Amino acid sequence: MAGRLGLLLALLLSLLPASAAECNLTDSSGEAAEAPEGSAGALQGSTEPPEGSAELGLNATEVEIGVCSVTCGIGIREVLLTSGCPGTEEKCIVRVEECRGPVDCGWGIPIPEGPACVKMPCISISPENQFTYVWKMLIANKTSHLLLNDSAVLKVCRDTHSLIFQCETWKNGNTIASVKYRVYAATGMQTMKPRTIETNPLRKKMLDTILVFCLITGVIVIALEIFAMIFIVVFWGVIKSVWQLKSEQDKKLANKK
Repeated sequence: MAGRLGLLLALLLSLLPASAAECNLTDSSGEAAEAPEGSAGALQGSTEPPEGSAELGLNATEVEIGVCSVTCGIGIREVLLTSGCPGTEEKCIVRVEECRGPVDCGWGIPIPEGPACVKMPCISISPENQFTYVWKMLIANKTSHLLLNDSAVLKVCRDTHSLIFQCETWKNGNTIASVKYRVYAATGMQTMKPRTIETNPLRKKMLDTILVFCLITGVIVIALEIFAMIFIVVFWGVIKSVWQLKSEQDKKLANKK
């Protein structure tokens, strides 16, 4: 009997390590299964601060973005702080950053440089050397002609026919602004000059005639006034006696009535 009990105890002791190992494996696998869920929940619950606010240590509610300075191409805008400003200011500028609008800026106006030449600026902000400029000459129903100029300003003189130029502003391999310019032909301006030369003498002649007429009329009026004053001074005695005689006659007629 004692031998059987000893055998059962030895068998139970041999089974205990195996069950303990199974329990450890079950617990570790459960923890491993729960760990990814906890990490995913942490990622889902985290909120990223707005761009630039982390560097300044600000919350999204403390920052206000201003209006862009342009409606197309590239410009600048202010980032305002709405709390914690010095003094009694409600808002203060934190920084100035770039802002962008639609790429196509339409038609620009060339800047005259003398009677025959103009200059055309590209769309850019300071510093200009941060951009790459590509100039093209647009030709109707043909492929545009690429110009060698790579600066922000192009200067051209008028040709015998009108020309259309386009400047593209590039940054990091992307087009951020495009503007077109029309430079009118020199022949069109020359044909307008003779008309102005023909009409100007007519206007000048009319103005001279009016001026001479006004001058003559003024001289005549002044001469008549001077003559009247001289006549009154010279013949004052005669005028006075005639005036008195007339007044006496009027009195006699009044008495008779």
